[in-house]
Amino acid sequence: MSRSGRGYPSDLSDEQWALVEPLLPPPRTGPKGGRREKHPRRRIVEAILYMARTGCQWRYLPHDFPPWETVYWYFTRWHEDGTVERIHDALRTRVRQADGRRPEPTAGLLDSQSVRAADTVPRSTSGYDAGKKTTGRKRFIVTDTLGLLLAVHITAASVQDRDGARRPLLWTRLDHPSVRKIWADQGFAGRLVTWAGDILGRTVEIVRKQPGQRGFQVQPKRWAVERTLGWLMTRRRLARDYETNPEHSATMIRWAMTDVILRRLTRGHPSTRPGRKPLRRTT
Repeated sequence: MSRSGRGYPSDLSDEQWALVEPLLPPPRTGPKGGRREKHPRRRIVEAILYMARTGCQWRYLPHDFPPWETVYWYFTRWHEDGTVERIHDALRTRVRQADGRRPEPTAGLLDSQSVRAADTVPRSTSGYDAGKKTTGRKRFIVTDTLGLLLAVHITAASVQDRDGARRPLLWTRLDHPSVRKIWADQGFAGRLVTWAGDILGRTVEIVRKQPGQRGFQVQPKRWAVERTLGWLMTRRRLARDYETNPEHSATMIRWAMTDVILRRLTRGHPSTRPGRKPLRRTT
């Protein structure tokens, strides 16, 4: 709880925590397992979600959270042992089943996003995207047709789409063998389509713009992955890439998507935007 006693908007509700707690690894206790955990795990998770939502630095975590060193230690530990992926994947399955879908998808969507890099990002893992005129990193994501994350890969922004997409497509093939077809935009056309068919045995279909199209138009099929990128950008930690390790960037994306999924599972109704409030004169 914050000093005002009201908590933060990013804090978990009891219902959300009940979904996450069973998916965490058991605490290491006993004579060979180390000392007992000092800080509640719920506050650790809430601190990470606070980081993703607000974009603050690790050292600037509010004092009512556990010490930032402790939160960062759990962040890296759960990254290394695969806990974050297991939590995210288990909750994604629940969303699909709640939506009346099969646990595993049969089709996917592919897209990329270039974001600027902070000064904490080493030059060896960043580059210049001439198309987007952005110096930083590029995120490659594969989602299902609901826009839920299946695979994510982080590269330098200078990597071309058709080259950087190979690894997330391979991971999708290995982790989700039921996915037989993937839609992508025209930036992935060419040798990637041939490689996916010959090596992975999967179909990558290019969704092209309508002839004579001007301005923005919603593209068939691909709108769901574009919405996912929009979800990510609502988390200020992801508005830029701040992580020294590119794999930590992918983990922060999974935490952000876990937050999206938790809210979707416990909301109980379609999301709505509040809209504009009428101006009121004050005297």
